[in-house]
Amino acid sequence: MRKILFICSLLLIIGCKSKKNTVAKPEVKKVETIAMTEVDMAQRTKAYDAGKRILMTCNTSKFKPFNSTEATPTVIQNTTQDRLTRTCLKFRLKYGDFRDIQLIEVVHDKKAKANIYRFKALYEKKIANKELRVTMNEENKVSAIKSLDWVDKF
Repeated sequence: MRKILFICSLLLIIGCKSKKNTVAKPEVKKVETIAMTEVDMAQRTKAYDAGKRILMTCNTSKFKPFNSTEATPTVIQNTTQDRLTRTCLKFRLKYGDFRDIQLIEVVHDKKAKANIYRFKALYEKKIANKELRVTMNEENKVSAIKSLDWVDKF
């Protein structure tokens, strides 16, 4: 009886440990950096203007809302005067007045079929190290706007 119990427990332990080793699939890059010369100038200008319009709200406290030809409905809904004022108050206290944005790189998102423009936001205080990402979709509309701390790699 002990031998049968020992053999069953041994088979149970061996059965639990025998798992297939799955071969890791090579990751397909979902984003790729685009050379500045290959970027559509009209879309680039539109992304710059949208980003600057939002950050200039911090200095002027006036925001001209996006319309349906400039941005997607979610961006229009999320970029309100009230939300921008709250965000700008924090930025202004910490970094000072907004000066300008500088385009650093453009990344193409293959999955979303959109270009992500990475701007470095320049503020009055030199300690400011902020990034503004403006995503432009295939229809040349702003589909996302995101502000984060600056990191050299995307």
